[in-house]
Amino acid sequence: MHDHAHHDRASAGPAPHGSAAPDGQATRTTCHHEATAPPSHASHAHHHGANLGSPMRLATSATIHCLTGCAIGELVGLAIGVSLGIGVWPTMLLATVLAYVSGFSLGLLPLVRRGMSFAQALRTIWLGEAISIGVMEIAMNFTDYHMGGIATASILDPMFWGGFAVALPAGFIAAWPINWWLLRREIKQPCH
Repeated sequence: MHDHAHHDRASAGPAPHGSAAPDGQATRTTCHHEATAPPSHASHAHHHGANLGSPMRLATSATIHCLTGCAIGELVGLAIGVSLGIGVWPTMLLATVLAYVSGFSLGLLPLVRRGMSFAQALRTIWLGEAISIGVMEIAMNFTDYHMGGIATASILDPMFWGGFAVALPAGFIAAWPINWWLLRREIKQPCH
């Protein structure tokens, strides 16, 4: 069920990712258009992703996409840190930084391929992705740390892979409700 009051409030002023058009009406940056006027009630169903499935399915898809990006950077960072023996905290920092890099890359790439400039694509996704990746990384690093995977001496140690394997669903479980909320509040766009 859709909250019409939320839609009317969102359309009343400038959108968080938008600016004023020459006629003074607010514009909104979306994943499918560089800038659009606030949706009319006729385009209302399309704007809210009625053709993309249920909110739960959309949140699941967004979380899996985010998890894919995080997992790539996380695994590379953990492998480098453990292989070089740089210590637990520097390894977690490296893994987190690389998770943000790979997560944002996977979020930006489809938008740039659709014709958005890099800057416009970044403005469209930055807040939703930053929050989602942050929550996911906290959960994944916390879990991997307590499983002992980060503290192993080698990536060949089964504990390294066990910690990573348990951290993945922990990241998903932590980030899914955040993604659902971000999508519902239109802070995160259904871009993927």
